Amino acid sequence: MRLAVSYDLQSISEPKILDTPQNYEDGIAIFKKTAGELIGGQKVEAIAGGIAGPFDEKKRSLVGSPNLKDWIGKPFKQSLEKIFAAPVFIENDTAMVGLGEAHFGAGREYKIVAYLTLSTGMGGCRIVEGKIDEKTIGFEPGHQIIDADKTLCPECEGPYLGNYISGKAIFKRTGKKPEEIDDPDFWRRLTVFLAYGLNNTIVHWSPEVVILGGSLMNKIEIELVREELSKILKIFPEMPMLKKAELGDIGGLWGAMVFLKQRLTNA
Repeated sequence: MRLAVSYDLQSISEPKILDTPQNYEDGIAIFKKTAGELIGGQKVEAIAGGIAGPFDEKKRSLVGSPNLKDWIGKPFKQSLEKIFAAPVFIENDTAMVGLGEAHFGAGREYKIVAYLTLSTGMGGCRIVEGKIDEKTIGFEPGHQIIDADKTLCPECEGPYLGNYISGKAIFKRTGKKPEEIDDPDFWRRLTVFLAYGLNNTIVHWSPEVVILGGSLMNKIEIELVREELSKILKIFPEMPMLKKAELGDIGGLWGAMVFLKQRLTNA
């Protein structure tokens, strides 16, 4: 959980960073306590934020989340509105990070941005002209099938990209956290899997730039990703730019600030 306050919708306060409880009620209690410390008794005008997983059509609650199962179907938006007596705007957490990168990070010079995060899970979003692109439910590039019969990786749990390159999937098949693995051949193999997913994402989304973020990018060399992608992406005359995220762990807070400003402007 990452929380911060903005007084001008141009900057954010020093963030509070906490572990996210698996239990929904515990999470809301910690959110209330920490936010209360940040605002110091001042009135909250509005709240924006992101959470892992797709939402229902009215952005009230999660309809799915592999890492926050107890939060699924819970009235997240209404709980915060009740606590703070303020409007709440919720989006997917990866979309918030992508929005932050598009405005303040590696994508700030581009009109069409694809952002992908590689950490515990694997997600992504498309940003067009500084806004999260329209969608029916959400963007889930981690659930694209890259190996229908699992010949590429028989030991992987499923055929989806996230089964190959997410931190959770790596731990399941190796018994090690990604940061504990130093074998260059292991990471080179994962780079090939990532290149397949990037190829699919690029031909569907046609971005000017692809930004890669998340903790696994500390282990994956972006030059090797570019090299592997150049071998398979042949339909376009040139590849889009490929860049590492610049905002680190607080990209989602910058994105939430932008998102809130956009929602209040359109209200």
